[in-house]
Amino acid sequence: MKMPGNMQAMMKQAQQMQQKMQEEVAAIRVEASAGGGMIRVKMDGHKNVLGVKIDPEVAGDVEMLQDMVMAAFNEAAKKVDDEAQSKMGGMLGGLGLPPGLFWSFECPNLRSHLRG
Repeated sequence: MKMPGNMQAMMKQAQQMQQKMQEEVAAIRVEASAGGGMIRVKMDGHKNVLGVKIDPEVAGDVEMLQDMVMAAFNEAAKKVDDEAQSKMGGMLGGLGLPPGLFWSFECPNLRSHLRG
């Protein structure tokens, strides 16, 4: 089935925008901390962890360490979401589309994140 020329152009433009969004999201790098900086987590736009730093001072209290690591990871994930939404909002702002419409295409690990 052949699409009219205008529709083909729109589809091509949509594919180009999706590619650009994927590149923008892949370039995101965030750092979050917990416990006043005692735990630091670096994460990329696909929510892959790039690094974790733990101050040796908190290593003795396992329960507190677990809580702070979880808080730092959650904060990093929130920063990735915020940054991705910001980047996509700028690109899609003039189209009048609902926020988050393309997020599922941008995060290849989305299913694992939703499972928790």
